[in-house]
Amino acid sequence: MDYTQLGRTGLTVSVAGLGCGGSSRLGLTAGKSRAESVAVVRRALDLGVTFFDTAEAYGTEEILGEALRGAARDGAVVSTKTQAHRRGVLRTPEDVAAGLDGSLRRLGFERVDLFLLHAVAPGDYETARDRLRPVLERAREAGKVGHIGLSETAPRDPRHETLGRALADDGWEAVMLAFHMMNQNARERVFPATAARGVGTLIMFAVRAIFSDPAYLARTMAGLAAAGRVPAELGAAERPLDVLVRPDGARSVIDAAYRYARHEPGADVVLFGTGDPAHVEANVTSILRPPLPRVDRERLAAWFGALEGVGLDLPRRWPARDEPAPRAPQRGPPTAPATRRGRESASRS
Repeated sequence: MDYTQLGRTGLTVSVAGLGCGGSSRLGLTAGKSRAESVAVVRRALDLGVTFFDTAEAYGTEEILGEALRGAARDGAVVSTKTQAHRRGVLRTPEDVAAGLDGSLRRLGFERVDLFLLHAVAPGDYETARDRLRPVLERAREAGKVGHIGLSETAPRDPRHETLGRALADDGWEAVMLAFHMMNQNARERVFPATAARGVGTLIMFAVRAIFSDPAYLARTMAGLAAAGRVPAELGAAERPLDVLVRPDGARSVIDAAYRYARHEPGADVVLFGTGDPAHVEANVTSILRPPLPRVDRERLAAWFGALEGVGLDLPRRWPARDEPAPRAPQRGPPTAPATRRGRESASRS
C-alpha cells in the first residue's frame, strides 16, 4: 500500500480508501449478510487500506464499527457524514449534533477522525457554513471529531460550485468531490485551491456505471458524439475506451479509471466500493499501479477535457433522496465469495 498525508490534517492515510456507500454499500444492496459485509472491510484492512468512509445515510456505520473493533481500529482513519438536507429541508444545528451523536453510537466510537457535512448544495453553502459548521467546530473542541469537512452533491453540482465557495475560506480541512476520466474539471476548479490551502481531497465517482457497464458507456458516448462533444469515432465504437486496454496500458477500463484518478495531482484518497472481497484486491491493485501512459493521458484530456457532468449518475437502487438506507440484514455465516477478478462488474465500482 502507498500512504499520503490528508491535506493539513496531519492524518496519514492509504491512497486507496474503502467507500461504504455507493451502489454496493458493502454488499447490502445485493442482499449480502452483515458477516459478509464485515468480511469486505477486513479484507481491505489485510491489504493495507487504512481510510474508510461511511455515512448516516448509507446504513453501514454499524458494520464498519464492528469490522474495526479491537486491534483493527489501530491505524484506521474513519470518516462519516450527516446529510445537510433531510426530506428536502436544510437541517438544523440540533439535527446535525444529533446526527453526529448517532454516528458515534452506531460506529461504537467516542471520537471519529473526520466528520463531513454530506451533499451540500450550492444554494445552501452559506447557511451550512454559518449555522451548521459551528456545530462541528464545537464537536472538534469537545474531542468528538478530529477534523471537519464537507462533500459536494456531484450529480446536482457538476461545476463544483459548492467547493468553489467552501475553498474561499479556511474552515474546512477536507472535501469529497467527483473526478474521473470523463469528468475532469476539478483539475482547474478544485485542485489548485485545495493545494493552496492544504485541504485534503477524497475522490468519489472514480468508477461509476459509465465505466463498469460497457453498454451504458457506448450509449453515452454515442449521444455525446451526436451532440458534437466527443469525436465521432468514439460514438461509433461498441467499446470506445478499449483503446486504453493493451499490454503496455491498462488491464481494463476500470483499471484505467482507478489509475487515472489516483495519479491526478491533488488527489489524496481514491475511494472504491464493493461487496465482494475479491474485488477489494482487484481495486486496490489498480489504484497502486503506475500512471497511465502519457499518450493515453493526452488522449483523455483531448477527448473529454471540456465535458462536465458526464457519468455522475446517482447510485443504482439508491433510496429516495435524503432518506437513509436500510440497515444491514442479520443472517447466517458468510458464504465463500465468488471469484470474478477477470470480469468488469458494477460491484467493483
